[in-house]
Amino acid sequence: MKSLEFLKDLNSAQAEAVRTVFGPLLVIAGAGSGKTKTITCRMAYLVAQGVPPEKILLLTFTRKAGKEMIERASALLKMDCDKIMGGTFHSLCQYMLRFYGHLLGYKPNFTILDRSDSEDLINLLRNSLGLTERKKRFPKKDTLASIYSKMINQQKSLEDILSYEYPQFLDYYYEIEKLFIEYVNYKKEHQLMDYDDLLLNWLEILKNFPQVRKEIGKRFEFIMVDEYQDTNVLQGEIVKYMGESHRNVMVVGDDSQSIYGFRGANYRNIFEFPKLFPDTKIIKLEQNYRSTQRILDLANAIISNSKIKYTKTLFTVKKEGRKPVLFKAKDETESSKFVAEKILELRESGVKLSQMAVLFRSAYHSFDLEVELTKREIPFVKHGGLKLLESAHMKDFVSFLRIISNPQDYLSWHRVLLLLEGIGPKSTEKIVNFLKNNSSELYHTLDKLIFQFPQKEFKELAILLKELWKNKNYPSEILINVWNFYKPIFERVYYEDYFKREKDIEGVIALSEKYSTLEEFLTDLILEPLEVTDIEKAIKDEDYLTLSTVHSAKGLEWHTVFIISLIEGRFPSVYSIHNEEELEEERRLFYVAVTRARENLFLIAPMTIYIPGEGKTLAKLSRFIKEVPSSLLEEYKEETREKDLDNGKKFKVGDIVKHPHFGVGEVTEILSSEKIKVFFEEKGNTLLNLRYTNLEKLII
Repeated sequence: MKSLEFLKDLNSAQAEAVRTVFGPLLVIAGAGSGKTKTITCRMAYLVAQGVPPEKILLLTFTRKAGKEMIERASALLKMDCDKIMGGTFHSLCQYMLRFYGHLLGYKPNFTILDRSDSEDLINLLRNSLGLTERKKRFPKKDTLASIYSKMINQQKSLEDILSYEYPQFLDYYYEIEKLFIEYVNYKKEHQLMDYDDLLLNWLEILKNFPQVRKEIGKRFEFIMVDEYQDTNVLQGEIVKYMGESHRNVMVVGDDSQSIYGFRGANYRNIFEFPKLFPDTKIIKLEQNYRSTQRILDLANAIISNSKIKYTKTLFTVKKEGRKPVLFKAKDETESSKFVAEKILELRESGVKLSQMAVLFRSAYHSFDLEVELTKREIPFVKHGGLKLLESAHMKDFVSFLRIISNPQDYLSWHRVLLLLEGIGPKSTEKIVNFLKNNSSELYHTLDKLIFQFPQKEFKELAILLKELWKNKNYPSEILINVWNFYKPIFERVYYEDYFKREKDIEGVIALSEKYSTLEEFLTDLILEPLEVTDIEKAIKDEDYLTLSTVHSAKGLEWHTVFIISLIEGRFPSVYSIHNEEELEEERRLFYVAVTRARENLFLIAPMTIYIPGEGKTLAKLSRFIKEVPSSLLEEYKEETREKDLDNGKKFKVGDIVKHPHFGVGEVTEILSSEKIKVFFEEKGNTLLNLRYTNLEKLII
């Protein structure tokens, strides 16, 4: 028998999960509770107990995760475990369909369509049926592919998907239904399967062929599934049928971290598992290895308000730590300044930028902060959503502004003119050349062009430009005027999702409100327009701050986390407020955000926001903050700054101190009750902010 030394590193709950070999097992793994370690050790334990590796199936949500777990199990046992079958649900299904697909009429060499292939096929069939978006606003190929995928993964009817998520296309129900029938028939006829078919067809075989279920049961005697809270309806059914004969099925997940409902994940799967497999043993991993207890107290309070949950209480043996800080900012400008200042203070105290993150519900919530960080030369990289000027509709909108600021910006003229109805590439070329040749008499030139190109939208644009050039308006007024003109075009060009994109434009209009000139606004907006990939390459080996949507931050952690825009309509999202299920998912999303923090957590809520057309509007603090006891939070006010200022009094010049990152040093100067200078051998003379530095005085 192989050595089981690795079991000594497990806590009692982890060890129980590892040693529970037979029968159905549900492991509720709280945030930061050592889930990966538990799965890895259980695989190693099974092999050490004599289970042949090829009898074990590990299902994960990325191939990389599965590969890493199997490699870790091999390292624990000091033997090769690569015969364990590990991979995603889709990779498992395609593998099995090569052997069993003939039962549904497929040859072993069927072709798999990726998402792009699926969209192209849908487009081909749409055109052959005469359903093009030019004749009427029929959905485009990528939207049609999304609708079809949601139907399959959520096991809902076309009518349900359209009614709930795409009501603008309900008028085309019969055309879409006909198209999808053609799509299904074409794939079957030509031996094609898309990603959704892989799940659907393997499930159909498992359901309808008992002999296959029996063979699979013998082949994989032990099944383990990671991130079970993110499985969809089909995947939950696949697990049920594959584990039917032996019932040695272990699923690991956290109902409190189920945040992918929009992708088809069914959070109910984790609650239904004990019904699928009666006598399921439930083990909760509640010891957290990431956060301080005060951060965990807040997380526990947040999730306690969930209506459907597995009750658990996260705890840690780490120090109690500082209470999460709540800052109710006057507005978004003050919010951004607060975050930037705290980041700089923490960096002074030895916390690297790469150990800090700013999280938000939606990508546009960070626009104001991005400008502030750029001004202060704080390098950052953004994940989850495009940067300010990378999306097509934002490029359109800014092109209008550039023309107003600089009428000789012919690149922007090109982009704007091509948006106008009745103005094609040839007309655009003629107009731009005419403008170039007559740039000194702009008003007169536009009048001549209106005569040559009498199209309604071009005429309206010319009138608008002349008005805005003539009147020196404030930037916010200019942006609102441009938006009023651009909005009908915007809704026409981006008709499928303009209601989602609209928030970006409104966010930029709100941002412009604090500027006095358009030129100043555009300079701040456009000064650092690097592509995300360029930024990532440039700072790959450097220190940089992370800006991220909460969805993109799942599974990650930082020393210090700032969560911004914690107001009603933003977090929770305005789209979720009137839907109980979606509101529950928003609460889980907030829980995920909070549990990303190890040492410091800042919660920021701007109490006024700017809404285009309405001006400054009072905001309401997020219900998720109001739900938790105020005793769990430290509310930041100016007097809060004074609270820790006595820290400096406990140090004097010449004291020997220990810093968690820089090691042992000597106090060289007391600048204030909050700031001191310490000399470290490798770092030299270093300014430290005692409010954010865990500095220990050594008795020598």
